[in-house]
Amino acid sequence: MGDQLNQQKTSLARIYFLFLQKKGKSKYSATRRLLLKTKLLRKAENLLVKEKEQKKLEREIALQERVPPLKLSGLSVHELQELCKDLHEKTDVVDEALYDLNVKVVRNDAEIVSLTQKIYELKGKMKRPNLKRVKKSPDAKLGALTDTRLMKADFKANLKTVKKEEEKKEEVTDWRKNVEAMSGMEGRKKLFNAGQ
Repeated sequence: MGDQLNQQKTSLARIYFLFLQKKGKSKYSATRRLLLKTKLLRKAENLLVKEKEQKKLEREIALQERVPPLKLSGLSVHELQELCKDLHEKTDVVDEALYDLNVKVVRNDAEIVSLTQKIYELKGKMKRPNLKRVKKSPDAKLGALTDTRLMKADFKANLKTVKKEEEKKEEVTDWRKNVEAMSGMEGRKKLFNAGQ
């Protein structure tokens, strides 16, 4: 039954592959292609149902082989306790094996994800961010080509030194003299000359 199922799968896959290939104009109309596609999908669904049933049967057969039915009739209390202990030890062993397998599966999944990322990086199919266009003058382009260490040294050397002007300190004088000097026409003339 398993061989027939595999043969049906491969033949179905071939038909679908040939159906998808396009060489020039299609020989079939759109309605005919749609009909064929729906038939292929129904056939694939039937094959999946058969495969599930086959796996279920195989599982039941494997369980019958590995786990024989328990014979509890005619056992004393001490023998039942021993049987329970043995079953408990077997379940512990199975649980440990299951945990180990789960850990391996998680590790393998993580490794698969990292390897696929590496493949995409090697192929160059990573999403690149949109870059903004920057206008550069010819001098700036030449400056970008020069060594950055030299540029840093030149930058420090070309800094302008800024000298702080000393603040002019006004002499503190008697305000009365100031008012007397500014009074009259001469005072206005001094203010006018000071403003220029």
